Amino acid sequence: MKKTTKLFAGLGVVLLAASVFVAADHIDAPGITGNSADIADFFAFEPETGSNNTVFVVDMQSNVLPELAYGTFAEDVLTEINIDLDGDLIEDLVIQAIPRDGRMYFFGPMSPTQTGLSGEVLVDAPLGDVAISDATATIETTDAGVSLFAGPRQDPFFFDFFQFQAVINPDVESAPGGFLPPDEAADTFDGANTMSIVVEIPNTLLGTPSATNALGLTVYNTWVTTNRKQ
Repeated sequence: MKKTTKLFAGLGVVLLAASVFVAADHIDAPGITGNSADIADFFAFEPETGSNNTVFVVDMQSNVLPELAYGTFAEDVLTEINIDLDGDLIEDLVIQAIPRDGRMYFFGPMSPTQTGLSGEVLVDAPLGDVAISDATATIETTDAGVSLFAGPRQDPFFFDFFQFQAVINPDVESAPGGFLPPDEAADTFDGANTMSIVVEIPNTLLGTPSATNALGLTVYNTWVTTNRKQ
């Protein structure tokens, strides 16, 4: 019999057709903004051309500034990376991450006991665990060739927020030239951190993808959800 822990109802979701793309979702609903249930970015990509691995990166809590204490992962939040193998946009496999006592524990990839925005921890499918990093990064690699990380990373989101505010200002004179060219734009989020969960996993553990992206590449349909314990 499967051992599972009943728990979590969905809070946030970001969808991605994976290979070398990213979805962004900065600033969520007020109930989850600024904590580790708030999904900021989701990346899925090959670590290098021709690799037989896939890297999943989930960035949460995008307002972690270096001069402040690093944020922490809430122990009542389960993060799930959902993977669709047959193109119906229903998860066939999930990879789960949940923190306990300074470590991030990973489960899967495994068929979920239920699909959608609610889930259970797949305690009978441990994938590995890693100490949650502080300023010094800690990476754990399992015997199965899975590499795991959890902790603060610099926010990869490049956005000139103040110029954006000027552009959308009803006063057309606030930004008469529109958006600035790259060499003049300011990276408002430079130096800010997110709380990141990273899994690099052999494709043999994920199965064969069936989706095709805009570049004609065969990819996994994948998305991430955060769920809070009920």
